[in-house]
Amino acid sequence: MTAQLKPYNQKNLPSLKVHLLERRISCMTVASIVEAIHTACVADAKITVANYNVHSFNLSMQLPWFYNFLQTAEIAHCDGFGIIKAVQWMGKDLPQDYRVSYSVLMPYLLEHCNQQGFSIFLLGAKPDTLDDALENMRCLYPNIKFDGHHGYFDKDSTQENLAVIKKINQIKPNIIIVGMGMPIQENWLRRYRDLLDVNVMLPGGAIIDRLAGIVSDCPKFISNLGLEWLYRLLREPKRLAARYLLGNPAFLLHIALGKFYASPVRVEQMPPMTPATLKTKDTLHLAIPNELLRRDKPHKRLGDYLIEAGLVNKVHIDFALSEQKATGLHLGEILISKGWIRRETIEFFLNQVVVPASSRSY
Repeated sequence: MTAQLKPYNQKNLPSLKVHLLERRISCMTVASIVEAIHTACVADAKITVANYNVHSFNLSMQLPWFYNFLQTAEIAHCDGFGIIKAVQWMGKDLPQDYRVSYSVLMPYLLEHCNQQGFSIFLLGAKPDTLDDALENMRCLYPNIKFDGHHGYFDKDSTQENLAVIKKINQIKPNIIIVGMGMPIQENWLRRYRDLLDVNVMLPGGAIIDRLAGIVSDCPKFISNLGLEWLYRLLREPKRLAARYLLGNPAFLLHIALGKFYASPVRVEQMPPMTPATLKTKDTLHLAIPNELLRRDKPHKRLGDYLIEAGLVNKVHIDFALSEQKATGLHLGEILISKGWIRRETIEFFLNQVVVPASSRSY
């Protein structure tokens, strides 16, 4: 199968940042996205590759956290003709080469990873489906190291989430594809991406089901007509009826109102993603101690958890405690001001590990 993959024939197009109703969309070709992922892997950097289609655009209008997730992703590429048409309606013509759906992207990304020997972790789907996907991919791409974990764990449980993260970080894959459905997968990445020891994070929707052969890819001629949404609706009417039959008119209404009341589309050229411009991977937590995963663990304070996680040592905590007595500042604020720990780390442990809330001021 991989031997039959032809080079992707695209124009040599620049990578653009297109601001549609204040949503920053990364207009990039397949080749540019694969190149950015390659750069992050070889430079040991860390990026999020999200995507904008009609559904995610609607969710960004409804959920502030979802909007922030897409805005902070290094890449939020265009995944759907609806976005291309909306940008055109708002006054900027874009080639269809900027539409990069997963059906188009994944074969070329997988082939590139196979050539480079990159590793991929699949998170999501039912256990049996995940096993089928891993088996298929190992046969088709023998040079990629595939691992995974099913998506049927309690995503509201700190212990279960930390156990999954520990498994991922022990493997240290180059790429993680989270296929839990939108917006669950984006919310999981939003909460835990700072803790993941990976280079590239992709929310993947039903991609694991596709890799397992359960969900078929849309035929190319239908996709090229901009009717992939209709193909998927006909294949899965119960699951996708609300998304398309209600979501598509809602999207058209947003764009119609934006045409008359919003600012025009803004277009900027994206700077190249090079090892020098990408941030070095800064994982907050590489080895989660088993003690943090125990449900029956005794109540502890923030400093105890930070020491157990290997993020600071007792000298740091003792110094911060003495500063706390003198200044009255919270322990976390002192650790942050000294540059010993990041604010996101403190927030994660306060919100997800240190319970109850009355102890969060420690």
